Amino acid sequence: MTLPADTVIAMNKVCTRFGSHAVHTDLDLDVRRGEILAIAGGSGSGKSVLMREMILLQRPTSGSIRLFGHDIATLTLPEAHALRLRWGVMFQHGGLFSALTVRENIGLPLREHSRLDRALIDRIAEWKLSLTGLPPDAGLKQPGEFSGGMLKRASLARAIALDPELLFLDEPTSGLDPDSAAGVSELILRTHAMYGLTIVIITHDLDLLWQACDRVAVLGEGRVLASGSMEELSRHDHPIVRGYFEGPRQRAAASAAHRQRDKETPWTTR
Repeated sequence: MTLPADTVIAMNKVCTRFGSHAVHTDLDLDVRRGEILAIAGGSGSGKSVLMREMILLQRPTSGSIRLFGHDIATLTLPEAHALRLRWGVMFQHGGLFSALTVRENIGLPLREHSRLDRALIDRIAEWKLSLTGLPPDAGLKQPGEFSGGMLKRASLARAIALDPELLFLDEPTSGLDPDSAAGVSELILRTHAMYGLTIVIITHDLDLLWQACDRVAVLGEGRVLASGSMEELSRHDHPIVRGYFEGPRQRAAASAAHRQRDKETPWTTR
């Protein structure tokens, strides 16, 4: 199968079953180079399972997934390892090791996958941390000393340690107060502009969907019910998709996004 040149991930007729329970049924989804794509949907719609399949942590029951043009079903172990170095992952709860300092956590991918000396790795880790807006001394602290927002930023710093082409963010604003969530949303846009990354976000945060995403894929009934910009999806007639746009919270998120667009900073221009 020949894919368009700008396709980074292509999922075709993916089915995922756990025993008799079907999570995905004939699911089709593509991720395009340079975009910020969000995967949204209700609890149990298979968002996290889909991301696990994208990052090679599990395989679907059937169907095909192509990453950077490579069919995952035919990958050798060395090929899979090489692919994993092309993306970074920010896990929902940070995923940092509590026994290491934050700087050591950020430098871990470099220690594992490069021949750089420790001093240079520490300098790179401090630089990555500074890009997320955290103070210079933050790297010397333990993850347990961080607030939720700081932990999200540190996790993002580790995800970009190897300068990936593709970035996966699992619920990057969950559990945060509105100000911290807004700061993380802005950081995502700034990171995208700085590195020209392709970003896949798993989220149910309406503000993030409206303000940061080029395209949103809504999961339901075991498949992608619709994909497009939030403006396009707001006119969709499927009841599950329409559910994202009914009620005061949804309208408030849309209104805030429209106001933000009127005063965008250079890195937030979509």
